[in-house]
Amino acid sequence: MAIQARTEFAAALNQLASEKGVDVKVVIEAIEQAALAAFRKDLSLKGEEIPEDFESLTADINPSSGEISIMRDKTNITPPGFARIAAQTAKQVIMQRLNEAEKGAILDEYAQKVGTVISGTIQRQENNTYFVDLGRAEGVFPQSEQTRDEYYHAGQRLKFYIREIRDGRRGPEVVLSRSAPELVKGLFALEVPEIQTGSVVIKDIAREAGNRSKIAAISTTAGVDPVGSLVGQKGVRVITVMNELGEEKIDIIAYSEEPVRYIASALSPAKDVTVTVDEKTKVAKVQVPASQLSLAIGKGGQNVRLAAKLTGWKIDIEGLELEIQPEVGQPLIEVETPETVEEAVAEVVAEEVSKEVDKVMAEESVDGAVVEEPSTEEAKEAVAVAEEDMEKDSNKNQE
Repeated sequence: MAIQARTEFAAALNQLASEKGVDVKVVIEAIEQAALAAFRKDLSLKGEEIPEDFESLTADINPSSGEISIMRDKTNITPPGFARIAAQTAKQVIMQRLNEAEKGAILDEYAQKVGTVISGTIQRQENNTYFVDLGRAEGVFPQSEQTRDEYYHAGQRLKFYIREIRDGRRGPEVVLSRSAPELVKGLFALEVPEIQTGSVVIKDIAREAGNRSKIAAISTTAGVDPVGSLVGQKGVRVITVMNELGEEKIDIIAYSEEPVRYIASALSPAKDVTVTVDEKTKVAKVQVPASQLSLAIGKGGQNVRLAAKLTGWKIDIEGLELEIQPEVGQPLIEVETPETVEEAVAEVVAEEVSKEVDKVMAEESVDGAVVEEPSTEEAKEAVAVAEEDMEKDSNKNQE
């Protein structure tokens, strides 16, 4: 609370309190404590004994004139010329007290911002830890909160999630994160007005920082599409968030209270998914067509892993075997099922190519393609016998 600035001293008090972001009372208390410290030092310099009741002495400052008095109960015991001495010796104490008060006020301010997203500029690097300028405070960005494959440099401006306020080697620290799933949630809150108004709520989020995230959203207002709200017109909202995250892929689905529907949606982009759940063990068995198996599992199992984190269910995926029907008149034979969709496609293509080659060769032989002469005596003899038989049959037909 500011005091009425009728004098230069009062104006200076108000300005100092404003610059430090603290109350004027805090500044006055710092000056009073500094005055007592200066009084003790003054007695020591003069060789006088420190009063036994020194701890009960108080300093009184006039907020309008700035006059400082040392009081014992109601008696003024201020030595002559003390104002000049106090001004010279108390400066360091006053600044120290004010810096402590300022830091405490800043930490109180950022303690209220824990769990929110804030912009900051990277200032410097010490080993694998970066220090970020947040405006009134400096944030700590440790390696454990950094995103893999992201590169940071001095002067770079990014958005961070305020993880916590913790005690560090230099006192309380504002810990920042770029890998927390809540960062994605906070970025969408900045871009989507429907989240700010409460008509759309992000229920669950699963993230592998730097690679992919899955978000489940629900609408609390009739007629509002939660997925469409997060995606935005022509994808402008989700693209903005992805750009901030370094092109991290984001899947957005509609939240559902029904586990079967929720799990099936969480496995997108896979389609035609059949889900059966066991409520007791929280295990979901999923069957997908062979053509969708790779999409459901994802590269390195990432898609099904994120789906399990998102839904809270253990997911077992089974691929449906390819059904190969025998041709009419041919016996049913056992055929080994290809392990992957790519192998199945390759086998089908190879079979079709083989059929086409046989067809072409047959057509060429019918059209009178040149046939090579037999290369062995046995083959020549066999050809001669066949020609002789054909000639006899021809003569019989003529008779």
